[in-house]
Amino acid sequence: MKNLPLLILLLLMVTAVTSAQNKDKPAYRLFTKEGKNISYSKMLKELEKADVVLFGEQHNDPIAHWLQLELAKDLHQAHPQNFAIGVEMFEADVQLVLNEYLANLTPEANFEQESRPWPNYKTDYKPILRYAKENGIPVVATNVPRRYAAMVSAGSLSALGGISEEAKKYIAPLPIQVDMNLPGYKRMMGMFGGSTHGNTKSENIVQAQALKDATMAHFILEQVKQDNKLLHINGAYHSDNFEGIGWYLKQGQPQLKTVTITTLLQDDLEKLSEENKEKADYVIVVPASMTRTF
Repeated sequence: MKNLPLLILLLLMVTAVTSAQNKDKPAYRLFTKEGKNISYSKMLKELEKADVVLFGEQHNDPIAHWLQLELAKDLHQAHPQNFAIGVEMFEADVQLVLNEYLANLTPEANFEQESRPWPNYKTDYKPILRYAKENGIPVVATNVPRRYAAMVSAGSLSALGGISEEAKKYIAPLPIQVDMNLPGYKRMMGMFGGSTHGNTKSENIVQAQALKDATMAHFILEQVKQDNKLLHINGAYHSDNFEGIGWYLKQGQPQLKTVTITTLLQDDLEKLSEENKEKADYVIVVPASMTRTF
C-alpha cells in the first residue's frame, strides 16, 4: 500500500486536468455538414477550390464577422488576381457610390451617408470593406433595392411589371421563377400566417424573399462570368439548407462549384446537434452566451 499516496496524487492530477479542460471556453467550433470536427485550415483548402462561397451569418454575431474578414484575406491570397467580395448589406443601386469609395474618390463620410449602410455597418462590415479598399478588391452590392422588395411584399412579383428599364438593372431578370415548395419558403409561409397556397400576404412576403435571393444570385453570376472567385456575405436564411441564393445559382449555372457556410448558436460546442446537421457544407457553432454587436 506504500504506492497509495502516489496513486491518489495521480488521480488528483487527472481530475484537475479534466476539470481544466471542461472549463475551456472556445469562441467557436467548426463542423462539416455531417457533424465532424474540422480545422479552419482544412476547410480553407476546400473553399479555395470553390467558384462561390456563400457565408451565411447571424447579423449581430462578432465571431462570424471576424471570420469573414480572415477568410477574405486568405481567399484573396489564394486568388490575388481574380477575387471579389459580394455583400447583401448594400443594395445594387449604390454600386456607383461603393465603387467611388473603393477608388478613393469619395470621402468616407459621404460614402456612409449616401450608400444607405446597415446600422451595424461600422462595427460589423466596415473592416472588410476597408480591407478590400486597401487591397484593390472589387466589392459587389448584390441586394435588391428595398423599394422593389417592398413593392413585391405589398403586391406580389407582378408589381414589378411596371418598373422602368433603368430600374430593371438593379434586379434579377424578369420573370423570376419561385418554387414555393422549397422547405425554406414553406417555413417562411408558416411564420407569416399561411402554410398553404392561397394566403396572399404570406405568398407576397415569400416572393419578396425570393426576389432578394434571385437578385443576389444574379449579381454573383455576373462576377463568375468575369472569372472572379467570389466570397458572398449574407444572412444565413438566404443560403441555409442549400436553398435561397444557392438554388438560384444552380438554376443559372448548374455546374458552378458553390460551397456554403452557416453560423449558429449552441449551448454545447462539443458536438453539432442533430437539427443543425446538413444546414451547410460547413457549420460555425458559436456559444449561445456570445456577446452580440446589437
